[in-house]
This record gives sequence, C-alpha cells and structure tokens, in this order.
Amino acid sequence: MDAPQQPAPRRRSGVRWAAAAGGLGAAALLSTALLTGPLDAASPEAAPSAPSVSATAPATASAPASAPEPGTPAPAAAPDASRPAAAPPVRLRVDDARLDVPVLPLTPSEQERAAGLLVPPDTLDGYWLTPYGMPGEGSQNTTYITGHSWEDREAPFNRLSDPGLVGSEIVLETGTGTLEYVVDSVVTHDKDTLKDSDIWQIVPDRLVVVSCYTEDLWGKNVVLTASPVPPEQG
Repeated sequence: MDAPQQPAPRRRSGVRWAAAAGGLGAAALLSTALLTGPLDAASPEAAPSAPSVSATAPATASAPASAPEPGTPAPAAAPDASRPAAAPPVRLRVDDARLDVPVLPLTPSEQERAAGLLVPPDTLDGYWLTPYGMPGEGSQNTTYITGHSWEDREAPFNRLSDPGLVGSEIVLETGTGTLEYVVDSVVTHDKDTLKDSDIWQIVPDRLVVVSCYTEDLWGKNVVLTASPVPPEQG
C-alpha cells in the first residue's frame, strides 16, 4: 500500500508595492506577494550589472501617475571613508531572528510593473530590489530586500514577525565589505495600503526588510526598518 502523500508547503500571500520611486526608498524583505511600490524609477546608484528597467519605465519614471507624490530626500551625510562604498548586497544576517541568507538581485518584469505585484522566486533566499538604493557609503536611496515567508514550512523570513527584534543588529554583506544596521522598528501594514506608508521616503542607506506577517499572511506585511551603525560603534 502506498504511503499517503503529504501536501506541499504553501507560500504566504505576497506583498504589493506602490510608491513614487523618485521620492521613495527603503530596504524591504517581502514574502509571497509583495508590496505596492514604485517599480518604475531606477535609483541613480543602480548597480551596472543589474538588469535595466529603463526600457519599460513610463515617460514620467520619477513619479508614476498612480503613485503618491515623491517625498523629500534626507540631506546627504558627509562622506565616511571608513565605511564600504555603496554596492549590491549579497548576504543578509539577523542573528536574533536566526536568519542568514544569500541576497540576489531582483528586477521587476514589465508584467509585474503593470500589475503592481511582485513575487520573488520560490526560494528561501533574499532578493534585493534593483530599482532602488544600494547600501554603503555614497548611498542615494533606501535599500529594499525581499524574501518569502512560507505557510506550513520553517523558513528564515517567517521569524521576522517579531516586535522584539527592535534594537537587534542586522549584518549586510556587499561587494565592497560588511555593513551593520540596527533595527529601529517592526511594524505591520495592510497590503493594500503599504503604498501610502512612510517606508517609501528617500533615506540614503536606510534598510527596510519586508515579509508577509505570520499572523495574517494574506492581509498584512511586516516591515523592519533599520539604520546604519556608525563605524566607531560597529
């Protein structure tokens, strides 16, 4: 007699995104369906090796008609030669959440841009949203990272739905070195209103990690916002 088949683990609902790329920024980690945000404008610091999205960007790439008005960028800090230069992230680690994953570049397709919906590949890895910022010295926008949470399966991003992570350290490895951040906040957003949140304000070198909220996989996202730790404190 054949053994009964076990149902495959189900991913959590994704994150929708919408925000005016010209005035928005953050590093976000997303689960299944992603957040509503501006997929249209590439940051001026976009990695040369990342696929370009300019061919599919609308004429007003800096502020799509359906997105909120751009925010005011934070004033640039004085250069700090002791910090690694801005570069694509390659690994994300949050020891307090037992999260240690590779980070791969992810550029939205034309179809995803049109639908305002992004679903990263079905892996346990993190995904860096290439149209926005890169972390490190000289960063000009927030860095966004996305990753799946899963239903009925243990997964690294499942453990981000924890308000106790405020104050925790995030270590981000890049092509030029290692950066440290501290978690400022852990909040939830309705997926259909995330586009209106302040996580899309341009804050150079801020890190925002977004995933689906484990208590409401289909209706909410969890968002971790983190600030860089000064080198003398790292």
